[in-house]
Amino acid sequence: MTAPSVVVLDYGSGNVRSAVRAVERAGATVELTGDLDAAMAADGLLVPGVGAFEACMKGLRAIRGERIIARRLAGGRPVMGICVGMQILFETGIEHGVETEGCGEWPGVVERIQAPIVPHMGWNTLDVPDGSSLFAGVEKERFYFVHSYGVRDWTLVTNDRTVAPLVTWAEHGGDRFVAAVENGPLSATQFHPEKSGDAGAAVLRNWVQSLKAA
Repeated sequence: MTAPSVVVLDYGSGNVRSAVRAVERAGATVELTGDLDAAMAADGLLVPGVGAFEACMKGLRAIRGERIIARRLAGGRPVMGICVGMQILFETGIEHGVETEGCGEWPGVVERIQAPIVPHMGWNTLDVPDGSSLFAGVEKERFYFVHSYGVRDWTLVTNDRTVAPLVTWAEHGGDRFVAAVENGPLSATQFHPEKSGDAGAAVLRNWVQSLKAA
């Protein structure tokens, strides 16, 4: 069977080579590019992200990345965000008093974590909901986080005609935040699967394998 194709979206967000290598090891053929046509044609689109919300959105808009994401999702085409690449999928980011509009795929605000020690840096366990495909086989494992901001309140309301997203939570310093979301073709993790050893590799492998059926 032909390996699924994945585009890692290149919009100037730091060193993404580790993400490329990790997705390749997960069984996909990978291209690092900001080209719209390539990003639309791939079986899966991975949106990385490091640094500030505002800077990531500026880089994303420069290549019309928010339109690429929206168009793929409108057609049911898989997209996965990582770290700030997850945060920018929400409506709003607030950093140092600056409010920045995100992609708006989910309602919610990315804000500073309310913990005694910030940033949250290191390994942490997750509260994974039943039925998760992304965390199949690694529900009890630890994953690697590096962040000061997160989504502390999940506000998306669904009705009986809509399948509710699966939201995974984590806790740092007594404050809970969204660690991952599985919402049809759109998935995202606040942690770095490419830096999370065997457990992170399993998450990426689960995502890549799901592309074959998409």
